[in-house]
Parts: sequence; structure tokens; C-alpha cells
Amino acid sequence: MLQKSTIEFLKKLKKNNNKVWFDDHREEYLKAKTDFETLVEFSIDQLAKLDPAYGLLRVRDCVFRINRDVRFSKDKSPYKTNFGAGFTIGGKKSPYAGFYIHLEPGNSFIGGGSWMPGPPVLSAIRQEIDYHAEEFKKLVEGKKFKQHFGSLSAEDRLKNPPKGYAADHIAVEYLKNKSFVAGKKISDEIFLEKAAKKEIMTCFETIAPLISFLNRAMA
Repeated sequence: MLQKSTIEFLKKLKKNNNKVWFDDHREEYLKAKTDFETLVEFSIDQLAKLDPAYGLLRVRDCVFRINRDVRFSKDKSPYKTNFGAGFTIGGKKSPYAGFYIHLEPGNSFIGGGSWMPGPPVLSAIRQEIDYHAEEFKKLVEGKKFKQHFGSLSAEDRLKNPPKGYAADHIAVEYLKNKSFVAGKKISDEIFLEKAAKKEIMTCFETIAPLISFLNRAMA
């Protein structure tokens, strides 16, 4: 579905992550960006079939800037070496959970969820899991979910239960999470084939119930 030149551009950018090289290859970047945006537009159309609210999104509401924020980072490389797009009702800066596509040679994935939500949202999600623990466990431990995503990410999980929750809670390991995300690694080759469309939609359909559950917490 994507052009091979888009993958090749990102590979070259990783080896030449500096402004001089980027400026010299700006036309190549714009071509790759447009190619990725075509994939994003397709994804918006597909998500609108799951929920019409996603049909209100525009491509620019979803695609992340390639420039890195280096103010607080030891790594001063000016550019990301991937293209990324988040599909969240209200746009990519919305606090709601959403879907995500990450295109990076050798490290691409499709997934979604709520990554490092702020304290009020995190508290609301934990409360929703507390009230509906069995439902949540079925979502993230179901056969189809595990087949595609393995398990919910345990990144930055607390060592102990959060305040107010018992150590023997039926969903205590999930209550320890600071993020509620999952992703499926996708090969570069898949993104270059027509099969990418089916793969994207299958991943979106599989993770959609989790997205709905997380967003229900903020209703």
C-alpha cells in the first residue's frame, strides 16, 4: 500500500539525522509524508465504519510532526525516524484513548489505547476496571486479542497496587498499569502490499472494544 521509497527515506533519515541532510532531501521527505498521509486517510475512512465520530477527523488531526522536541532530551537529533498517526476522537491532543499507526523500518506496529494518561484520567480508568474487572479481563485476555497483541503493555507498571486497591483484587496487575496500550508488530513488507489494508482494519477491529472501554471511563 505504501511506496517502497517511503520506507527507504526513513532508513536514510536514521543514518543522516541532521538539518543539512534533511533540507537537501526535503522533496523526498514531502513525497514520503504524502504517501503516509494517504494511509492515514484510508484509516480514518475505515474507523468511521466503526464509529462515525472518527469520520470528522482530518489527516492533520492525526499525523504527528516529524520534528523532535529536544528541549529536555540528551539526544539532540532533530527528527523522528518514523511516521506516526493517532486516531482519537477530538484529535491527537485529546485525552481520550485511540488507535495508532507507527511506521518505522524494522519496528512498525499498529495498536492503540491510552498512553500515560494524566492523573484524573488514570484514576477514572482504574475505577472503571475496578467496577467491571471481569469485563476488562475478557477484553485483554480474549483469544483474538492475545492472538494479535499478546497482552496489554506492562510499561512503567507499579510494583504495588495503587492507593485504595487491595493486593488481592481480581484485576490488580492491570490496576498497577500507568498506560493501557497494546500493539502488533508489522513487517515493512506488509505495509508495501495490498494486505496492509486488511491488516490495519483487523487490528483496529480487535482493539476497538478496549478503546471503547477506556473511553467509557471518561463519560
